[in-house]
Amino acid sequence: MKRLFAYLRPFMGRMSVGLAIKIAGTLVELALPYILGMILNEIIKDYALSRDTEGGVRSILIWGGVMAVCAVAALVFNIVANRMAAYVAKDVATAIRHDLFDATMRLSCAQADGFTVPSLESRLTSDTYNVHHMVGMMQRLGVRAPILLVGGLIITLALDPVLTLVMFSVMPLIVLTVYIVSKRGVPLYSRSQQSGDAMVRVVREDAQGIRVIKALSRKDYEQSRFEVVNRDLMKDSLSAAANMSVSNPLINLFLNVGLVAVMAVGAIRVNAGTCHPGTIISFIQYFTILSNALLSITRIFMMFTKGTASMNRICEVLDARGQDVSEAATEGVMALPEHADRYVSFENVTFSYRGKTDNTRAVSFNLPKGGTLGIIGATGSGKTTLLSLLMRFYQVPVGSGTIRIGGRDIRTMTPAELRSRFGIAMQNDFLYAGTIEDNIRFGREISHEQVVHAATMAQAHEFISKLADGYGHKLTVKGTNLSGGQKQRLLISRALAGSPDILVLDDASSALDYKTDAALRKALREDAEARADRTTTTVIVAQRVSSIKHADLILVMDKGAVIGCGTHDELVESCPIYNEIAESQMGGAILE
Repeated sequence: MKRLFAYLRPFMGRMSVGLAIKIAGTLVELALPYILGMILNEIIKDYALSRDTEGGVRSILIWGGVMAVCAVAALVFNIVANRMAAYVAKDVATAIRHDLFDATMRLSCAQADGFTVPSLESRLTSDTYNVHHMVGMMQRLGVRAPILLVGGLIITLALDPVLTLVMFSVMPLIVLTVYIVSKRGVPLYSRSQQSGDAMVRVVREDAQGIRVIKALSRKDYEQSRFEVVNRDLMKDSLSAAANMSVSNPLINLFLNVGLVAVMAVGAIRVNAGTCHPGTIISFIQYFTILSNALLSITRIFMMFTKGTASMNRICEVLDARGQDVSEAATEGVMALPEHADRYVSFENVTFSYRGKTDNTRAVSFNLPKGGTLGIIGATGSGKTTLLSLLMRFYQVPVGSGTIRIGGRDIRTMTPAELRSRFGIAMQNDFLYAGTIEDNIRFGREISHEQVVHAATMAQAHEFISKLADGYGHKLTVKGTNLSGGQKQRLLISRALAGSPDILVLDDASSALDYKTDAALRKALREDAEARADRTTTTVIVAQRVSSIKHADLILVMDKGAVIGCGTHDELVESCPIYNEIAESQMGGAILE
């Protein structure tokens, strides 16, 4: 909870004012039963003895007015304090949500895999809501309930110590109940939230794959999957709720036993002349106040239990030190002079996602500045893994090889420095709800002319121009109002728009027809030739030989290892697998 206090610290001034107002309102509220008891015991009694009708009515009206003023003051103070508490809770939750989202974006891919996307979504939504609710409740009830409890006990002790001791005898049982229930509640709520993560995951998968589910008539199967996680969530939520639900009935039982005892002892004392009826009435009202205070404290413990579990989950993400940050010990990491023939360099790179099976094995190659690298191979051969390592989505452990760009080990670069060099388009990348131009620009300072130029190279300008709104055409979420080929051309346009130093296309033309694919490659080649410096280095992962035929260097991957390396003509002669792929696709005749 130290992290939560750090978020509360900037709002301490506002909280202090709100708490002061809350305390004032609560103290005024505590005075009401005492004034009522005084009216019954003193004023009415004196009036009955003196027979002073006019004076007695006047005194009753005066003290009744005092009670009305106190009631209104308590109402106003509580409303103002509650509104201030709501604003503080909102601002704290906003700050937590901001930092949590920022921390989520900074997680390395390995860390995000460990948390899982549904869990991160749940922490950003339901967990921040629980913390928001806890902060607000702690300011509203966390101050009021203890003051009512302690203040009520002090006043009742002053009114009648004997009745107070009778009432106080049930307090240890109530405290013990709250302690046991809240101690068991934290792990139960944590388990319930994990079950919620699992349900979010299934819902997310089914929402994304709704078309496939309908096409294959697998609704019943997916319904059964959902029922499993829904049942687990229901069971865990029921366990947590059942544990917490014990507290209110037990506390009510103890309070009712105490109330009966107070009334019984009070009746005996009134009959004996050692206590006044007005005192008993005050006592019953204070007992009601104390009962409500104890029930409020129970609610606080319930919300505190849930909020603590949520804050712990949030802190797991906030405290996760992003492996994106340069962690490599720079001692012994030598920067080589930049060499045009080895601008992008892999040196015996071996990597495993889980530390068991190597996903890449001793991969080595050098790519010249402005050159094109093609990577081809069967599914699961390690093609995308090479790209992930190049952009340091996953980091090569020290001692397992080196990746250099411009002679520098990429582990010595900051994420911003490294990734500012790249433009990337992946096969299943995302488009968000917005205009086509906004999706291509992607928040960067790119002019409309640059957007159009990128779209023209990516063969997207033609179809965009035919839309009624052109580049202002609104896309739906994930671009579902475009065809697969149109979406891929927009993604390639986005990658090209920033004039990247290194262009990465990860199977980004798989949905393009051969003619459009050939036109795209021709446009990229002509653009590179038109620029005197020819600075853009291109890395293409493809299943089509036609997409990489003109690459300066082609890697043929199999089970994480490079089994062929060279130009197209060299590989046709030296690599049987590459030759087989070329023959099977086009009989050796590559279309232009």
